[in-house]
Formats: sequence, structure tokens, C-alpha cells
Amino acid sequence: MKKMEINSVEIARLAGVSRSTVSRVINNYPNVPVETREKVMKIVRDFNYFPNMSAQVLAGKKMRTIGLFMIERGEISRDAISNMLMVSVIEQASIHGYYVLTHVIRDTQDIEDVTSVKEIFYQKRVDAGIFIGAANHEPLIEELIAEGFIIGVVDHHLPGRNEPNRVVFNVDYAHGAEMSVDYLVSLGHHNIGLINGDIKRYAAPAKYEGFKTAMNKHSIPIKPEWVLHANFSKDGGYRVMKKFLQSKISLPTAFIAANDSVAFGAAAALKEKGLKIPEDISVIGSDDHVLSSFFNLTTISVDFGAMMKKLTTQLIHTIEDDNPAHVKVTMGLELVERNSCKKIK
Repeated sequence: MKKMEINSVEIARLAGVSRSTVSRVINNYPNVPVETREKVMKIVRDFNYFPNMSAQVLAGKKMRTIGLFMIERGEISRDAISNMLMVSVIEQASIHGYYVLTHVIRDTQDIEDVTSVKEIFYQKRVDAGIFIGAANHEPLIEELIAEGFIIGVVDHHLPGRNEPNRVVFNVDYAHGAEMSVDYLVSLGHHNIGLINGDIKRYAAPAKYEGFKTAMNKHSIPIKPEWVLHANFSKDGGYRVMKKFLQSKISLPTAFIAANDSVAFGAAAALKEKGLKIPEDISVIGSDDHVLSSFFNLTTISVDFGAMMKKLTTQLIHTIEDDNPAHVKVTMGLELVERNSCKKIK
């Protein structure tokens, strides 16, 4: 039989103590006699009583909950890296005794969706939030940080923004692009193109800067017609490559893709045209997607799982620290050589 609902007033009556004593027991204050504590806790256990969350918030208690917000128009369930990022946050939060509230933001210009996210913070349903997939300057994030909420951001670079409640974790994408160019040049390539991602996100301009730096270092001119603009998805890579192939512009000997998903999409368009990798064109990706080894794709490896675990741990430290400091961490990269790039004789 379902037990009757109970509140702190009823617990106090059954235990023969005051309501304030019940509150002290539930909040684990030390100045309560052992016998009284045991008597109150027996009733709490018998009736499966849990304090009202609103009351906990009003009392200044932490919710021990992190908000995880994915900004993505497409289907996240189909993307292995997005799933891995989410699971890494959830697992690490659980280790620290925190829960994770997740939400997908389809459009940051959608007032209703943005308002619902703000409500989560203003209602104190979370102690902090992590945003993945945001534009480099995202008004929603900036407003939340300005209001004092603790926010963790992936791929974010705004010089001079050093608030103690801003926790930033980046990948050294510029260096990754330089590594890609250096590797291709070592194989004899001098006709190199770039399939970049969404320019509004930090990763895309960082990749282009690294690409430009390395091309200049090797005295290789950048051909604008070989710099393609996609988003960071397989569909985006497919669309821009298909359009490029229809344009009849001559092919470079190699393309650097914004990430492995873009490389997969570009590879599909090349295959439709009867072109083979690496026989007809070399392709190098980034991120080391779970399927990259299956497709023998040379790539720049990023340990996103480790990054998200470190970000989650740092965010929790910021929540629990009375005097937090601004944190900005840049993760390193590693070249993973497979068989998607050939040597030019």
C-alpha cells in the first residue's frame, strides 16, 4: 500500500519534537542529541520523506545539478562525438555526486527556447551550466555569465572576458591545422584546400588561422576557390564538396576537413563522382571520430572524453569554491596517420 505523504510538521508531531529540530536533523546540524536524531530519522526513513526542493533553494542549498545544453539543429542521437561528450559529462558528474539536466537548443534565436533555458537558471534548478556547440559570442551565454551564473563553455575565445564564473575549455585548433598542412607538405603536397566549419564558432576561424600560418610558412599561396565553407556535419561536408565538384574547378591534391564528419561527407561526394581517396585526392580530418579508423582516415586526434571530464570537474570545483578564479584550458592534439593521404612523387 502506498504510504501517506508527510511533511516536516507531521514528522515533528510523530517524533514529539519541534519543527526546527526536524530541520536541524535533516540538514545534519551537530547540535542534536543522538536519541532525538535517531527518532526523527526513523520516521524519515519509514515514510520515505525528502525535503521540498524549493525549500532547499530558499535555504541556500546547492541542487547538486549541472545543466548540459547542446546547441544543434540536427539529430544529436546520430552523432557519435556528441553522444560521447554528453556521456562523459554525466559520468564525471555522477562521480562527484552531481546530477545532469540535459536540453537541446535548436535555435538560439528562438525566444521561447532561450527563455525556457534562462528559467532553468533563474529558478535555481541547476548550480551551473555547460554549453556545447555555441557561437563564439552567444548572447544567451553572455547574459547568464553577466548575471553571475557559473557557465562552462567548449570552444570559446573572447579576449578580456576573465570572469571567475566563466570556465573555458578549448582545443588548440590552430595548431591542429598547422600540423595537417605540415604533414601534407612532408608528403609532397603543395596544392592544398580547406573545408572549414561554421565561421561563427571559435573552431572555424582558429582552424583557418592555423591553415594560413602554415601555408605562409611553406611559401604556398592559398587559393580562395579551394577554401570551402560548410558546418561541422557530414551533411555539410557532402553538400559543399558536391557543389565544388559541379563547379568544374580543378581539384587540389589534398583537402583538410574541419572535422572527421565533414571528411566523411566530402568522401561520399567524391565517391559519387568516381574519385578515390587517396589515389585521386588526399583527405585529412580532425577529432579522430569513432569511425575514422574504419575508414582509414588520417586525422588530428582530440581526446574529447578527457576534456569534458576535466571541464565537468573544474565546473564543480567552481561551484563549491567560495573564491573561484577564471579558468581557461587548452587541450593538446596528436596526428594519427592512416591511409587517406598519399605521397606525391
